[in-house]
Amino acid sequence: MKLVASRLIVAGLFVLMMAAVVRAAPSEPVVRLVADQIEDLLGRATQEQVFLGDAWLPLFDQVRQFYQERDFAAVWFGESHSAEQASVLMQFLRAAEEDGLHSQGYHLGLIEQLRSQVDDYGYHEVLFDSLAVAQLDLLLSHAFVLHASRLSVGQVDPNELYAGEWRARLRSTDVVAALNSAVQSGDVAGVLHDLAPAGSEYLHLREELQRYRLIQRVGGWPRVPEGEILRRGGTDPRVAVLRQRLWMSGDLVAPDAEYPQLYQGDIVAAVVRFQRRHGLSPDGAVGPKTLAELNRSVEERIRQMELNLERRRWLPEDLGSRHIIVNIADFSLQVVEQGRVVMHMPVVVGTTRRKTPVFSGRMTYLEFAPYWGVPPTILQQDKLPRIRADRGYLDANHYEIIPWRGPSRDPIHPSEIDWQRATARTFPGLLRQRPGPWNPLGQVKFMFPNDLDIYLHDSPDRHLFNRRERTFSSGCIRVERAADLAQYLLEDQPAWDCDRLHRALNASEPKQVTLRRPIAVHLVYFTAWVDNHGVVQFRSDPYQRDNVLAVALDQQRNLSVQTASFKHTAEGDVGN
Repeated sequence: MKLVASRLIVAGLFVLMMAAVVRAAPSEPVVRLVADQIEDLLGRATQEQVFLGDAWLPLFDQVRQFYQERDFAAVWFGESHSAEQASVLMQFLRAAEEDGLHSQGYHLGLIEQLRSQVDDYGYHEVLFDSLAVAQLDLLLSHAFVLHASRLSVGQVDPNELYAGEWRARLRSTDVVAALNSAVQSGDVAGVLHDLAPAGSEYLHLREELQRYRLIQRVGGWPRVPEGEILRRGGTDPRVAVLRQRLWMSGDLVAPDAEYPQLYQGDIVAAVVRFQRRHGLSPDGAVGPKTLAELNRSVEERIRQMELNLERRRWLPEDLGSRHIIVNIADFSLQVVEQGRVVMHMPVVVGTTRRKTPVFSGRMTYLEFAPYWGVPPTILQQDKLPRIRADRGYLDANHYEIIPWRGPSRDPIHPSEIDWQRATARTFPGLLRQRPGPWNPLGQVKFMFPNDLDIYLHDSPDRHLFNRRERTFSSGCIRVERAADLAQYLLEDQPAWDCDRLHRALNASEPKQVTLRRPIAVHLVYFTAWVDNHGVVQFRSDPYQRDNVLAVALDQQRNLSVQTASFKHTAEGDVGN
């Protein structure tokens, strides 16, 4: 066998050259011997795992491919800079938590053990162990590939985790190319740095995560005791604790005050600041909701930031120089141009039973004075019972029934339908509501065609935009300032001046208008982020998507790595 022959050659001719391998670059026979060991380990591996040191290592196809393409030559052994780059990689792996990642699966303990063992060979000038070097090389390459993948596209697949609720176009990362680049350039740090999301949003949230970890290391912030609502001008012993709490989170400049029990001045302003960045009503009073948010531990906030760093890794690399982004958890819409927010408004999103999904699309046209076609679910659960109870409901609320098929598109008269037996499945046509101030789509809808039938639209229910939590729609997004958004989208089409826009908004028949400049639309779900002013924001989790992700990451983190000892595993059994 090639492996046996290589060992005999090295044993007979190069015993002295195998000492002090860390101090000097190894000879070609030594390098080849390590490559033979790597080939042998991969050759005896199962389809899914390879036995290394004291652990079964999940074998990625990318790792096998990488070594095959380089004739199984070692990556982290042989060149003068290899050991240095291995140390750089270890620094990144140990610091994985700075990106909100966990280090499960990197086998850091085993890597350190083998590195120490290999270093000892050189220091004590004892016989070189090529198997240990081969195992170490595979472990480091595996860790690089795993970390590169987690850093660039995340630790879990949201499309599987949130089946039907999430359709993320995950970034495509060639981790083999990344490993090759790191090896050829000798710049592990640069390659890994470039794999992380490049946007300032990710970097700023990552920085806030480190700040909150520092707070955690000093014991976290104090818990504010329960009691009566704190209102401006009042006095309470709890105010002193509140000052300490807000100072630690950066909402208050100084923790001390001349009258520490007086709830007045800077402490009220700090509470307002805290309320704004937690999505609460900024009334300055410390009631039950504000107190609950104040008393969330720093560990909870750290976890929240970790979850949202993961979500950032799911976003497309390029959102578009000009795009619309709807944060479902914040009930808000922003229009962004060249990284600058040029328009911002509140929105209403789907209920907890009819959740607004997460995906990206491309807005291509508007429809003024739209009809509203009643979805089958609403027809079955809402409209049919009302019509049965009141046969005048359709006319009173401007509904008509358009046949699904047939030579005529004239509306079906309600008297032609057996309402007692009608169901959504057997309904003879489309129940739709005519344009007008009564229409739930309002005066205009904004279309980015998708098979989920989700779009943005106006709404006549203006009072809902004043609520703090706005989960009232059937999945589509209702926007507060639809006319302003329409004007912005049509501003580069000179024919659409203010008068024409006004006529279209108030028309009695629908009109579609194609956008000369289509715009990317991203429906996202972030419960923690850093805003344009550098202030970290937290929101509640209306759809419980944080909980689902936290459970998935915890399950991944707690996956036990199957271990075995060389002393208890016969070599002939490995890979069988």
